[in-house]
Amino acid sequence: MHARIFFFLLIFMSACGLSAQSATDLQLAQYYYNNAELDKALGYYEKIYVQDQSKAIFLPYLNCLLDQNDIKTAEKVLRKQISLNKQDYEVRLLAGQFYEDQDDPSKARKIYDELLSELGPNPGQTIAVYQAFAAKGMLERAKQALDIGQKLSPSYPFNFQYADYFAMVGDKRSMLGAYLDYLAQQPSVLPAIQQAIGSRLDLIVGSGPDYMLAKEVLLQRAQQLNAPIVFNQMLIWLFVQNRDFSGAVVQVIALDKRMKSDGLEVLELGQICVENGAFEQANRCFQHVIDLGPEQVNFYEAQIALLNSRFVQVTQLRNFNTQEIEQCITDFELALERLGKGRATFQVSKQLAEIRAFYAQQIEIAIQELQDLMKLPGLTDMQRAQAKMLLADIQVLGGDIWEASLMYMQIDNDFKFETIGAEAKFKNAKIFYYDGEFEFAQAQLNILKEGTSRFISNDAIQLSVFITDNYGLDSNYQVMLWFATAERMIAQHKYDSAFVLFDSIQIAFPYHALSDEILHRKGQAMEQQGQWQRALGYYEDLLKLHADDILADDALFRMAEINDLILLDKVLAETLYKRLLMEYKASLYGSEARKRIRLLRGDALSESEEI
Repeated sequence: MHARIFFFLLIFMSACGLSAQSATDLQLAQYYYNNAELDKALGYYEKIYVQDQSKAIFLPYLNCLLDQNDIKTAEKVLRKQISLNKQDYEVRLLAGQFYEDQDDPSKARKIYDELLSELGPNPGQTIAVYQAFAAKGMLERAKQALDIGQKLSPSYPFNFQYADYFAMVGDKRSMLGAYLDYLAQQPSVLPAIQQAIGSRLDLIVGSGPDYMLAKEVLLQRAQQLNAPIVFNQMLIWLFVQNRDFSGAVVQVIALDKRMKSDGLEVLELGQICVENGAFEQANRCFQHVIDLGPEQVNFYEAQIALLNSRFVQVTQLRNFNTQEIEQCITDFELALERLGKGRATFQVSKQLAEIRAFYAQQIEIAIQELQDLMKLPGLTDMQRAQAKMLLADIQVLGGDIWEASLMYMQIDNDFKFETIGAEAKFKNAKIFYYDGEFEFAQAQLNILKEGTSRFISNDAIQLSVFITDNYGLDSNYQVMLWFATAERMIAQHKYDSAFVLFDSIQIAFPYHALSDEILHRKGQAMEQQGQWQRALGYYEDLLKLHADDILADDALFRMAEINDLILLDKVLAETLYKRLLMEYKASLYGSEARKRIRLLRGDALSESEEI
């Protein structure tokens, strides 16, 4: 019994020893191979290959043999590897390449012909052989594989493989044809086709050859008699890729009329137009859905979307005349008369009050409407708090900052653990900052710096750091008071008075550290007035004079955003985002700048980035 146990232990220990030795040989083989010492690696791979014929061992072993010009052994190993798995087409093509390198094209041709002759009515085999030839750059043979496979399996769609082949040989028209032929048969693959074409063609440049070709081919397909609807959908997608929203709107409305649909796709395109600042086209989409009639399922949503588009247009672009703002207000009033005031139209009522107060100088009317809105039955506590927040903001605008402070404190007390409560606390801290109560303001900001909302926390940190850096010495109090008063004036749209105070600081204290802050606030003030070029001018001055100061990256990011979202100069915007990443590597705007660059290039975002 003891002898038997000893025997098995001896076998086990021997096996362990062999295993350890094999591991050591593999480590040495990889070490020498990675260091380009193939002559030293060869001996180890030769030993290992006797036990392990996997491709992970075979490929470096073969390379070592060829490097040492051991042609006879290399050929022997290739034949052995093929005999182990004839379905490994990559290895068989390696053998063909081997014979070509040895100036024996007849043997190479024989291998290639055998691969093609073995093809049967098996699409998977055809695709594998095609991919093997394509990976080796043997495109003519790859095409032969597809042609043979298509004859043997006529019902199987090799369109993606044909499109891949045409892309590799530079025949973009035939590539598009292959994709669209399949799309006509299987409209459900529309997203996959869009992704494939978008990855192979540059569709962003409207005058570029890729876009012009895609537009020509798609228009030809869409205009054919009884053409599938999916070609119109592809055209709409193409126009959106190129930001040709006018063309997209024409197509989507035509498609909606052809299908006698409920306007859903038109509504969705309108929302895309709003997101991209194409408000005229967005409004046309929403109006089309409204014109379909109140019996349609999307009628109510289209009315709300149209009003929201006009609100965003006013508050984002800030480019309007008195007549346009009056017409906007009239449209909101008429909509509220039709839809009624209540919980469902709360956002519309709130937007109307904001437009009145901040863009039409109708402060008293806005205050009264918000007070009436808050009394309506059926509103949620959060909606009432949102209305009170806007009401407080308007009180600041109107000059009654302490009434606003009271409202902010009420919201803070009622929603201590909600984002809106933290926002109210921050705005209340700014009231005390405006009034020169810097110590109290900073005490409130210190509470917020640990807040859960990243955006509020960042704002609190910035204002707290600003107070710390510029207040503390008695001689600084007057400067800080002037500056804070100027900021309050900007909040109250008293821009000329604010600029007088800013200029007074620069005259009285020409070398004060607030110089960059003054340029930054002037830029923000110009943005509030929709004077985008003047805003860019102040930000450019800040970068020239204070490139190493804390606000430089803020100014550069705003320059990029203005060109991106307002002026729609996407090329310059991308350049500025890249400049931010290069010159301010530690900037908090870095991740957002990378995201914006990907959006400008048309790259897909991850779920976390979209959120």
